[in-house]
Amino acid sequence: MFTSTSNSIFDQSIQDYHQYNDVHQAINNPYEKNSIEHLLYLKNWIDTVQWHLEDIIRDPKIDPVEALHIKRWIDRSNQERTDVVEYIDSYFLDKYKHVAPVADAVINTESPAWAIDRLSILALKIYHMQEEATRADATAAHREACQRKLDILLEQRADLSTAIETLLADIEGGRKYMKVYKQMKMYNDPSLNPVLYKGEK
Repeated sequence: MFTSTSNSIFDQSIQDYHQYNDVHQAINNPYEKNSIEHLLYLKNWIDTVQWHLEDIIRDPKIDPVEALHIKRWIDRSNQERTDVVEYIDSYFLDKYKHVAPVADAVINTESPAWAIDRLSILALKIYHMQEEATRADATAAHREACQRKLDILLEQRADLSTAIETLLADIEGGRKYMKVYKQMKMYNDPSLNPVLYKGEK
């Protein structure tokens, strides 16, 4: 199943990152460049680095100049994340391009890739909640509370994986059809962000 492959690759990416646990480390994507596996690994690597950037920027003692640097890094990361999601949707559009929707076919509220985006984030939540649930220097109450949260996250991953598989089966069977709307983010575009285009005058 596609989600089994995705979850396995997400877990691999997270484990690879945490060998060094450094936001500056270079990605070493083990998958063929033009493959969907390459995109899935890249997607989760971006998410994993950004997860840790979000931790760093919340340090109350962070230097303001460094905080601004991290904020700009997160902005770039968000754009890269969106781009990769759209590449993943392009994979599905190509895969199902010959499927003829049935007469009463409907569109889903989100594309397959945006659901897979949530699956990638869930993998990160599960990894870090597992860390907290087994943290030796935490109280027993903390570990127990985190274990309960971990159980819920694992259930969410199972449910979301099932929902994605159902969506893909419905698209393949013509019962649902895909549309991909580009995110059209405005704040990074000098021609659309008034702070940027007014600053050019």
